[in-house]
Amino acid sequence: MAELNYHHLRYFHAIVEAGGLTKAAARLNVSPSALSVQVQQLEAQLGHKLFDRIGRQLVLTEAGRIALDSAETIFGAGQELVSALKGAGGTKRTSMRIGALATLSRNFQVAFLKPLVQRKDVHIVVRSGGMRDLMAMLDAHHIDVLLTNTLPPRDETSSWVAHLIGEQEISLVGPPRPRGRKQSLTTMLAREPLIVPTRENHLRGDFDALAERLGVEVKIAAEVDDMAMLRLLTREGFGFGVAPLVVVRDELDVGVLTEYGVLPGLKESFFAISPTRRFPNLVVGSLVKAAAPTPGRSGLRRRG
Repeated sequence: MAELNYHHLRYFHAIVEAGGLTKAAARLNVSPSALSVQVQQLEAQLGHKLFDRIGRQLVLTEAGRIALDSAETIFGAGQELVSALKGAGGTKRTSMRIGALATLSRNFQVAFLKPLVQRKDVHIVVRSGGMRDLMAMLDAHHIDVLLTNTLPPRDETSSWVAHLIGEQEISLVGPPRPRGRKQSLTTMLAREPLIVPTRENHLRGDFDALAERLGVEVKIAAEVDDMAMLRLLTREGFGFGVAPLVVVRDELDVGVLTEYGVLPGLKESFFAISPTRRFPNLVVGSLVKAAAPTPGRSGLRRRG
């Protein structure tokens, strides 16, 4: 196999950075047609298409994303060489692009990323958003994995795998109370103002069904779709929160909040969605393996 033409690779990288063929050609002071030929020659050498044309836009293929990562590594290595010889040092790093549902617990996201904390060879990029936008980013190879507590709709065109990486029971949590006679969970659900997920969240339907089974008429103080807001309102005393303990882990650890009981039948599942790829991201694989529940372990600790 002939040696890689780095001139072609530089042109490919320039197209991605500029956001299009015409803009890149203008920056490089070459014609768009000449630039297109360079990319075609690179594709022929690599044996894979690097772009798909969707309307007027060029969208990276999976092979294109791999080529971009390699190009950034190669050109970054050149910069590191210059820095090293000038005494600035430098470390080669791999990019890890993570999408997270905007309403997902921040504590859960941090727990998932914890294995990467000490790794100097990995550069972490975290993007938050709605499910539709994040799935589009996953399909376009702009993120390597999507963290969510809700599975997206699936059809015959879907090309992704959902890995179960954690499950937690749902508890009633609230401010500590003076020692005295302990109230039952049913009594507390009937008497205390509650902060619950909105009706779009499957947990809300499960909670309403539980209240009906218990014969309890609950008092809803607030409905929120963001676990960070649920955590804040509970901490500030607006009511008792209905949430997985991972959401309020820090408050439980320092005694700001107390767990008053597990709500029977309610459970939150956490998923890491990765695309079905010919060239899987090895860092994603190691993270999913580390987080996956094993028999007798939920995948997320109740404390810490």
